[in-house]
Amino acid sequence: MVVDAAWAAIVLFLGLLPNDNFPEGWRFDAQILIAVLLPALMVVRRRFPDVTVAAATGVGLGQVAADVDPAASSLAYLVFAYTGAAFGQKWTSRLALVAGLAAGPLAFWRIHPEKTVPSGNGDFHTRPYTFSEAAVYALLMTTPFILCWAWGRLTRVRRAYLTELEDRAARLERERDAQAKVAVAAERARIARELHDVVAHNVSVMIVQADGAAYVLDNSPQQAKEALSTIASTGRQALVEMRRLLGVLRTADTAEEYVPQPGVEELPELLEQVRTAGLQVDYATSGHPRELPRGVELTVYRIVQEALTNVRKHGGPDVHARVAVDFGERELAVLVEDDGRGSTDEQLATGGVDGLGHGLIGMRERVGMVSGSLDVGPRPGGGFRIRAVLPLKAAH
Repeated sequence: MVVDAAWAAIVLFLGLLPNDNFPEGWRFDAQILIAVLLPALMVVRRRFPDVTVAAATGVGLGQVAADVDPAASSLAYLVFAYTGAAFGQKWTSRLALVAGLAAGPLAFWRIHPEKTVPSGNGDFHTRPYTFSEAAVYALLMTTPFILCWAWGRLTRVRRAYLTELEDRAARLERERDAQAKVAVAAERARIARELHDVVAHNVSVMIVQADGAAYVLDNSPQQAKEALSTIASTGRQALVEMRRLLGVLRTADTAEEYVPQPGVEELPELLEQVRTAGLQVDYATSGHPRELPRGVELTVYRIVQEALTNVRKHGGPDVHARVAVDFGERELAVLVEDDGRGSTDEQLATGGVDGLGHGLIGMRERVGMVSGSLDVGPRPGGGFRIRAVLPLKAAH
């Protein structure tokens, strides 16, 4: 409003300047009123564009109808043509365009009805304008209004474009933040799965061996020594697994040495460790073994590791487990079953055999990441059964 008030003051000053063409009587009063009213409308044109453009259009029509010369105040009409196109609603923009198109012909018709030309004897006489002359003059008087309207329209389009760019930037920033949160949540879930699998398996083996060592410590020191040796080796293996896992939190330059993860080839070592802990396990493979994607390798290893950990925890005494890996043409099937006490429906409803839900939830997440399927439930005849089917590319 400060800038508009400054321009309005200039228009007011020009409109009130005395000149030789000032009319007399009521037309003089009307011209002074118009010279004050139009600048006043200019001051509030941005806050009330629709009202000011409509009011200026009415003032202009009344001025033409009363045959009042607009003088220098006519500069304000150019400003309102711009205002209607730049800030007004759709109907206001159209009104400004129509008024601008009509301004030239109406002003020419009322102000210059006839043309003054010299006569042959040195005098002057008047004659009506020809149609071509009137059209040219009317077009010249209309052109400034159309240019101001087009400038206002361009300003509106540019402002809308900048607003769209700001909205798009804000939307992209929100999407980037959301994607970052999803990535952080996925990474946390992956680390939680790895921690659960590593800690649950190795700590359970250490607990079983520690209980056995305490039981035979007095009667069989040699067996207790072997159990303690198993605890030590299991702890070292857990440390290696933890170093592999924590390697993902390091920088790219130092993490490469920790990247390798256990896979199908390490299953015999895992089963040997489980047998050392006192669980009888049979292992069999079928099909044609071949190199697998690292994600599938790690998924198979973790499924077998978690399943055997649950067997040790909940299978009961004298339980026997069986692990089978079948390399198919387009899928890899992993089966882990036991003849122990199995699980209750309540435990399955919680999502895991341990009643806490982390074990089977982690299995389902791992299998889902490689687009596989997981079947978990009691085994016919007693015990528990876990079967995972992981899709593979066709073997050559």
